Amino acid sequence: MTVDELRRPPSGFNLVPPPGWDVIPLRTGTREAMDRIVRKAVAQLPVGFPKDDIPKARLKLTQEMKKVVRRAGAKGGMTLYLPTERLHGIALPVSFVASEPIEIPRVRPGSGPEAVLAALASEIPGAETRDLDDTAALRSEREVPADPEQGVDVAHRQVEYFVPVPDSTPDRYLTFSFSALIAPGSDPAFHDTLVELFDAVMGTFRWSYA
Repeated sequence: MTVDELRRPPSGFNLVPPPGWDVIPLRTGTREAMDRIVRKAVAQLPVGFPKDDIPKARLKLTQEMKKVVRRAGAKGGMTLYLPTERLHGIALPVSFVASEPIEIPRVRPGSGPEAVLAALASEIPGAETRDLDDTAALRSEREVPADPEQGVDVAHRQVEYFVPVPDSTPDRYLTFSFSALIAPGSDPAFHDTLVELFDAVMGTFRWSYA
């Protein structure tokens, strides 16, 4: 990294998703990405799947995809990551979203992002600092119970990373939000493994200066 790069904010970031995952941009190219994923899913239907039911399956997949994309976009999402291939025959009930930079006022004049992260950590149970490409970020984890009145149909495990954008003026922050659905009676160790997978993905985070 050059001195000039250190003095200007990054233009973006890079992540390495797990094998069998796909990326859906939520600003441009969304429809094309969705169509590609649906075609891939239809091509993976088991041998013997009734041909007459394929259009119905394609329509259901498209509807579900649109619902997920719409929710991610409503929360300021820029990019949606989700598994599109089964793992040992299991369809992983997970996804994560990278959301656009938001501006947050400094805790006090001249305090910088460190004070903002410290203030947030004091308000969020279990929050901890993680290093992402030489940037201190805040990580939090919690279980969100089902609450249909609040639009939460199924309980889920949620992990969030709150990442300051270096050298941004005013201070800007990215958020990465991971969600794993919790089926009744499911093994907590399974969800622990999914969280570890997400943490490993975040470990590949790198700023881009292109």
